[in-house]
Formats: sequence, C-alpha cells, structure tokens
Amino acid sequence: MELEDKITTLKGVGPKKAEAFARLGIETVEDLIFAFPRIYEDRKNIIPIAQLREGETALFIGEVDVIRPGGYYRGRGSRVLRMLATDDTGSIEVVFFNAAYLAKTIHKGDRLAFYGKPVYNRDRLQVVHPQFEKADKAETGILPVYPLTSGITQREMRRLQKLVRPLYSQVEDILSEETIHRNNLCGIEYAIKNVHFPDDRQNYLEAKYRLVFDEFMVLETGLMASKISEQEYEKGSRFLDDNSEIEFIESLPYPLTGAQQRCVTEIMADLTSDRPMNRLIQGDVGSGKTAVAQIAMFKAVKSGFQAVMMAPTEILARQHYEGISREFDAFGIRTGFLSGSMKAAEKRQVLEGLSDGSIQVLIGTHAVIQPDVLFHNLGLVITDEQHRFGVSQRIKLKDKGDWANVLVMTATPIPRTLAVVLYGDMDVSIIDEMPPGRMPVVTKCLTGFDAREKCYEFVERQIREGHQIYVVTPLIDESEAMDARSAAQVYEELAARFIRTEMIHGSMKQAEKDDIMARFSAGEIDILVATVVIEVGINVPNATVMVVENAERFGLAQLHQLRGRVGRGRWQSYCFLITEGQSELALKRGEIMEASSDGFYIAEEDLKLRGPGEIFGTRQHGLPDMRLADMAKHMNVLNDARDEAKAILEDDPKLQKPQNQPLKRRVVKLMGKDMSLNL
Repeated sequence: MELEDKITTLKGVGPKKAEAFARLGIETVEDLIFAFPRIYEDRKNIIPIAQLREGETALFIGEVDVIRPGGYYRGRGSRVLRMLATDDTGSIEVVFFNAAYLAKTIHKGDRLAFYGKPVYNRDRLQVVHPQFEKADKAETGILPVYPLTSGITQREMRRLQKLVRPLYSQVEDILSEETIHRNNLCGIEYAIKNVHFPDDRQNYLEAKYRLVFDEFMVLETGLMASKISEQEYEKGSRFLDDNSEIEFIESLPYPLTGAQQRCVTEIMADLTSDRPMNRLIQGDVGSGKTAVAQIAMFKAVKSGFQAVMMAPTEILARQHYEGISREFDAFGIRTGFLSGSMKAAEKRQVLEGLSDGSIQVLIGTHAVIQPDVLFHNLGLVITDEQHRFGVSQRIKLKDKGDWANVLVMTATPIPRTLAVVLYGDMDVSIIDEMPPGRMPVVTKCLTGFDAREKCYEFVERQIREGHQIYVVTPLIDESEAMDARSAAQVYEELAARFIRTEMIHGSMKQAEKDDIMARFSAGEIDILVATVVIEVGINVPNATVMVVENAERFGLAQLHQLRGRVGRGRWQSYCFLITEGQSELALKRGEIMEASSDGFYIAEEDLKLRGPGEIFGTRQHGLPDMRLADMAKHMNVLNDARDEAKAILEDDPKLQKPQNQPLKRRVVKLMGKDMSLNL
C-alpha cells in the first residue's frame, strides 16, 4: 500500500463509501492520514452508575431494565423513548428523542456501554442521547473523534486510521532539519501518530504544535511566494504620473475623507510604478470604497487603458453601472454593462465595444470573465465584495490584460492584527473613517414575545411613514434540530399582517432572487423576509429597519454586515436583534452591537468570542483549508511560521535548494492553481 493509492484500496471501502469519503475531501490514503480528529473522548475508565456526576461526560455500562416509549416532545412530532440502565451500584434513566426505532433494536436485558453527560431533570439524574454500543464491543481509551459525513461512522473511521498507521513513516517531512531544530519541533511521523492516537496530553500538544506550524508554513510560504512572483514581472500597465485624477476628484459633490485620500495616494503610487498593483481596499459599508475605485478607473482611462469592475450580483452590478456611467458621461468616458441575462444582440454590441476600445469602462457580473470577453487594452481590474469570489476568478479577470493592475474591495472588516496575514499576497489599504453626516444605526437587543411584538408595532409605524424593512432569519424552513424561527414561519406571520411582504433565500433561482430584489429596490415591497442572502446586496436608501430573528445564531461580524443594509438614506435607521434566552455570551454580544458601529472593533471582538469562523472561512478566499490551525488561537505559532517562511524565501526565493523541495511540493499541491505561483 502506498500513500498515493486510492481510498478504495483499503478493506471495506467500495465505490459508494468512496463517494462519502470524497465529500470529506478524502480520496487517497494520504488524504486519510491528514484527516485529523477534531476532539477526543476520554473512555479510559468505566464509571459505576452510582458515581456518575452531573455535567461530567462519562463511560458507564448498564443492563437495560425497562424500555418505555413515551409521548411526543413539544408538539413537534418527536417521539420520546425512555429506558432504565442498571448496574450493581444503581440505575439511571436514558432518554432518546425522535428515536422510536431504537425500541426495535434495544431489548430488555441487553448489556450496553453508554457514553454521555448526565443531567438532573425533576430531581433525577438522566442522560439524554448518549452514544451506545454492545458492552462486549465497546471501544475504550482516548478515542479520536473525526469530522464525518453521511455513510461513515466514527468506529469505521478509527478502524481505517489504525489500518494506515504503518504508512506514517512514508509521509514526507516538508521542513528541513535546520527549520525543525531552529523551531524546536518534533518529527512528522511522531506528530501524525500522536495527533491521531496520543499516548498522553504532552505528546498530543507537541504533535499538534508541529502540524499547526506546518499548515501555517504552507499558507505563508504560498502567499509570500505569490507576492514575490508579482514583484518580478518586468512591467506593469504603468499609468501616467500626471495628476489627471484630480480633475475627477474635484468634480465630486463631497470632499474625500482623510482615509479615502490616503487610499488614493497609495493606489496612485502603485499605478504609476513599474510593478502591477495588487491591492485590497478594506472598509466598512458606506465608507466610500466605490468612490476610490472610480478615481482609479478614471486614472486608467486618462492613461489610455480600459478598466473593468466585477460585482457578485446583477442588481449590485447594475447599481454600480448606473452611478458610475452617469458621472463618467460628463467626461466623455463610455461605460458598458455586461451580465449573463443580457440578450445576444446587446451582449454582442458590448463585446465589440470592448474589443475595439470604444468602451473604456466595463461594469458587470462574473459574466465578464467568460472566454469571449476580449479587451482592447485592459489596465485595471476591480472586484467588489471580494469574499464572494474565489482567487481563481480574480486571476481569470486579471489575465484578460497584459500585467493588469488589480484592486479588490471588501466590506467585511478583518481585524487589523490579521489582515496582513490573511491577505499576504496583497497590499492592504484600510478606510477606517466614515463620511461626515452619516447617522449611526440605532441598535437594540430584544428578548421575548412582548419585545418582539413591540418591535413589529414599530415596524408598522415605519411602513406607514413610507419606509421599508428587512427581516432576517437563520433558517429557510423549520428544523427539529435547531430551535429557531425560520424564514418561512416569519414570512407567514408577517404576510398575514402586512400585505406587501415577500420572502427571499439562497435556494431560489438567481432570476427569482433578482426579480424580488429589484421590486424591493423599486419600493414595491414593504417587508423583505430573508436568510443572509441579503448580507451583501443592493443599496435601498428607503430601507430604515433591520430585524434579525435569533440573532444569537449569527456572528458579530455578520450582524454588523446585516445592519449595514440600512442607514443608507437621509432618515434615522434602526436595527433590532431579537434573541432567544439570555446567556452570558448573548448579553456580551448584544452590548458590543449596541455600543459600537465600528466594523473593525466588532471584528476584533468577534474574533475573541468565536474564533475566526465566518470571518476567515478559508474557502471563500481561495486559500487551503486549515485542518488544525486557528488564526485566532494560534497567533504565536503563525508568527513563528511566518518568520520562518520569510527567512527561507529570502535565502531561496524559488525554493530550489534540495532541503526546500518538499515544502515547495506541498505549497504547489495545495495552492498552486489558485495562487498562480511561479515557484
């Protein structure tokens, strides 16, 4: 058996099982070895039932004494099954919800091993939904718990991991002996063994540190190498250093903020240099990123180049087009629009204008990266709401020009401490100042039915005044697994109360979503009930209220993005965060949202409370998944790995030395296509 062998070479893994493993990203034996546990269960000791303690997860063995199918749970159609498990020291009630089928597989007299957390209910200790198996087949010891998918069990995953243990010695160590010694790291074979099957806590910590270091090394080496390769280009699309952008800046009906002026200065320095620009503009909703992008587009045209802006939705792209074309018309600059829904004749006319250079600025959706879109002389590429596009899409657009300059924009605030790390292949500009006169959105956290009713009475008054409302929920449909209000449920309630109410969610076809958003934008809909599909969306100045149901199920950064959908007009706007329960975490999050409208501060607090989570969902940035590494928890390891990667690349920029070849292979394997490396 070899590392590169397909997973189907392992006993018990057929084609159907291989499909399930593929959903976990596991296709080869090596993939399986690098599929690490997420947590561990301590099943070393079997605890007598009389010694079980509330809140302490434990392994216990009991004989099934009584099986008692119960009624329904909370009227949801969830059948309850209760049983009594007994040993020589006592008994405990075992409860399963929505599991009446277990009555056919568990019988009185069965001796079972249970693993779960006892709790008190009506002065009696019980354990709810424990893991269980026949006592004579029970797994004991420190057991790894792996991320799973339908069709694969923990027992099966553990069996296969034990099966491939002899191959740990074949895994190539990506770090040189010098790097391992310099950073006091353990060897790769030791690390893999002790992260899957640790002998003790100290061995596990040593193993995890090494593997986290490896993940950050690959990430940082790839990002830095990508930046080095950009800097090595012979020439960029160099723009004229003639201050021609001042003409457009002076035509704006408002002065630039200090932060905008700083960004423009940084961008102009890039555009007039020999090196292609590769810059990120990061700024809160309403901070003026689009105006900065327009100045860059104006500069491109005045320097004899074309510019293109790609937006994630047709509605957003059209909004950009209408505003930008209106302002550019005054300077004789021709702006075109392109989307997948356009008629063939319209599209052909735009393509001809791009090809012959008569269209100088193009605004569109991802349709702009299609193969038939050819530019006469593309010099500037802009992507709006960068987190909605993969890096590979940005590269496709950039490649339509000869060393085109790249500017990407995001309204998702990234903590300042991590922006440079996450966007290691880019220069970062931050707009951390809002234009004067913009009123902060009044934010209130509410709990309970009475508070919700008062909220919707306020909504009713806002509608009578001619304003519009967003209502966001975490779910599309009701779920037994999650006690939360769904979009469908909230829509039914509000549609019965307010006539002009519509619902939108991510499962709808794009054309249907675009139609609803267009009607909302046109003022034909009063209340839009939605999932987070509207987190990044259209600009509706008349929308003055954002209501978020089950706000405790959203991250702070996400709540801030949702709040940014209102407060875009001249009227005072409001955000109501409705929560179920009053946990300490929910209260803390509520205090932060009520007290601050600073997206960067909120992102920092979100990082502290929840970890990277949605802020650093690596897939949305086109970066490889982090299996063990956490940018918030392991910042010290990240810094060490970053320093090491920098030292290696300064000494060997192309990773050509023999000791750096394993690292080069891993970087290219994980990041080569997306990061466009020239290693």
